[in-house]
Amino acid sequence: MSEYHCLVAGLPDIVFDGSKINFSIERFKEEIYAGLTKADAARIDLFFYAWDNENIIEILRHGNEAELARTGRYSREELVELILAAKSGDARTADYPAYMYDFLEYYFANEAREDVMFENVLASHYYNYAVGCGNKFLSDWFAFNRNLNNLQVAFIARKCKLNIADCVVGDDEVTETIRTSSARDFGLSSVIDYLENVQRLCEMDKLQERERQFDELRWNWLDDNSAFLYFSVERLFVFLQKLDIVMRWAKLDADAGMARYNELIAGLKSGLTINDEDYQ
Repeated sequence: MSEYHCLVAGLPDIVFDGSKINFSIERFKEEIYAGLTKADAARIDLFFYAWDNENIIEILRHGNEAELARTGRYSREELVELILAAKSGDARTADYPAYMYDFLEYYFANEAREDVMFENVLASHYYNYAVGCGNKFLSDWFAFNRNLNNLQVAFIARKCKLNIADCVVGDDEVTETIRTSSARDFGLSSVIDYLENVQRLCEMDKLQERERQFDELRWNWLDDNSAFLYFSVERLFVFLQKLDIVMRWAKLDADAGMARYNELIAGLKSGLTINDEDYQ
């Protein structure tokens, strides 16, 4: 695997304090992405695919009127091309990851159904693809993030008396346990060492502080699991994830945290009652 001494050494330090940083993900794409090997660029693409997923859903919902908040690995034109090709049943190409084709084939076979949360179906395909990427660090990260998100949503859904099975994402063993278990800890305390912490955070009243602490869990996981990864593509991936967290909080502070909260519960079929004072 290639090492990127100069690229890593030139990256600014990032701390989890919500402060702004004179660097952007767009700048990363412009200045660093081109210097990666093809194999390592494919690993970094896993980060950007999450944005592409959002854009695919927006285009499917709103067509030409879709407003894309940020560009992932693919431009609007490329995603439209992919969607039209999948709708027409054209042969797959290596230009796009297989999970996108899998999802779009499912979508066009089921688009009339009102009981399907297509963003969750796409997320499930994405996580399966990312966990199976063949890179241990990245695979572990996506498995951790899937579990963390699912537990967070499941505890909130249970609190609001919503159907947990409809809210969690994935078809792995942990996700299936969350879907079917009625135990207070979903029977996972012996499997997930941070479960008690997640449960505690989900009981917090202050939504913005809750979200901040969840991102701090992610941040700490990245630190703990990349301690001996110095100049590899994994280090660049860690930088991107941390930069995304910092940039998100810079925006959240301006928007009083509501945007992030709406993202969190996007997979829930029913909304939650939110008081403005929760963000004060």
